[in-house]
Amino acid sequence: MARRDKKAVLSNQCKETEENNTMGKTRDLFKKIRDTKGTFHAQMGLIKDRNGMDLTETEDIKKKWQEYTEELYKKDLHNQDNHDGVITHLESDILECEVKWALGSITTNKASGGDGIPVELFQILKDDAVKVLHSICLQIWKTQQWPQDWKRSVFIPIPKKGNAKECSNYRTIALISHASKVMLKILQARLQQYMNCEIPDVQAGFRKGRGTRDQIANICWIIEKAREFQKNIYFCFDYAKAFDCVDHNKLWKILKEMGIPDHLTCLLRNLYAGQEATVRIGHGTTDWFQIGKGVCQGCILSPCLFNLYAEYIMRNAGLEEAQAGIKIAGRNINNLRYANDTTTTFAESEGELKSLLMKVKVESEKVGLKLNIQKTKIMASGPITSWEIDGETVETVADFIFGGSKNTADGDCSHEIKMLTPWKESCDQPRSHIKKQRHYFANKGLSSQGYGFSSSHTRM
Repeated sequence: MARRDKKAVLSNQCKETEENNTMGKTRDLFKKIRDTKGTFHAQMGLIKDRNGMDLTETEDIKKKWQEYTEELYKKDLHNQDNHDGVITHLESDILECEVKWALGSITTNKASGGDGIPVELFQILKDDAVKVLHSICLQIWKTQQWPQDWKRSVFIPIPKKGNAKECSNYRTIALISHASKVMLKILQARLQQYMNCEIPDVQAGFRKGRGTRDQIANICWIIEKAREFQKNIYFCFDYAKAFDCVDHNKLWKILKEMGIPDHLTCLLRNLYAGQEATVRIGHGTTDWFQIGKGVCQGCILSPCLFNLYAEYIMRNAGLEEAQAGIKIAGRNINNLRYANDTTTTFAESEGELKSLLMKVKVESEKVGLKLNIQKTKIMASGPITSWEIDGETVETVADFIFGGSKNTADGDCSHEIKMLTPWKESCDQPRSHIKKQRHYFANKGLSSQGYGFSSSHTRM
């Protein structure tokens, strides 16, 4: 009887999974799969101190994380803020309909910030919440002063590649107050009309109607056309901790040069002034500390601000005027971007590529960004010599991953299909008793392999 009941429960779970898949409820689909599988979740373990020794005590680990993040976001004292604080013109007031739109557009089922209040609570209250939030947002809009709780972030370290005992191999994602997201959404919408005029079409990061698939397709077509016309092509990329290194004072200067109204810039300036953060790990949370630079990964405005920051660098590097690059339909293309993740620079000769890269490097360092030499790779379809930048050798590779898609100099995609097959199989490892459920396996198999092929279908 117990065995029969167990089988009935499992059948019901698989039926729910099928229904979620049929109705397009992706979040519920994969949540049910994870719950049924009992997916393993890695726990953060030991980390190393400055001397390379393992830290085992809770307080020592918390102290190390606080020291690391404080140093990462420490303000450069050489860059003083010369803003006089005078705003001569205010933008039009925030309307209730803007607040209602912003509240409805915020994604649900997200971890809340330090106040612990989820956006779902405001959405349940509907018009009552809209009126209260409108009053708060309007006051911020007119005074340019933000509540201190809205300037606090909780950093969650997310492991990347490399040694998990090194703090530098973690990405710090910020959890912010959900109430503040309403104001940030409105501010983002007001900024967007100015940004659309400034950001070129080679930037696909966090822009409506654009994504990684567009850049994957562009790179694929460039490689194919280079082979078709028997031209050599050279690629290289990328930045180190770009979001964390944005200099606030330089950012305000860039916004002014880009034509962003003083009122909006002042709101941003006061949002970032006096920001505080804590780091939450498995051992608890650290003390609060000041943030002096960087735009938080997890903040709604960060991608927009970084796109403007990166565009300023590329303009000063003169990439649009440079003759180096690939000429397509009479237009010279020498870079493709997806926010901070990868800036792909390419040219028809090694000398041209090196010239482009050095221009970008010089202009980036002027505003506080540094090339990540360890992650900067060169892929070439023609002969290439060894490069050195700041005494470090730049690695030459036969392929690279961009936006989840593997690119090679010959443009062949068969290896990517082979790579996706074992990846699919690794995703499709339910427990043995689940594997017997034919429908469950089919659902998950199609979903996982389809995800991989969605980024490679442009090559076939």
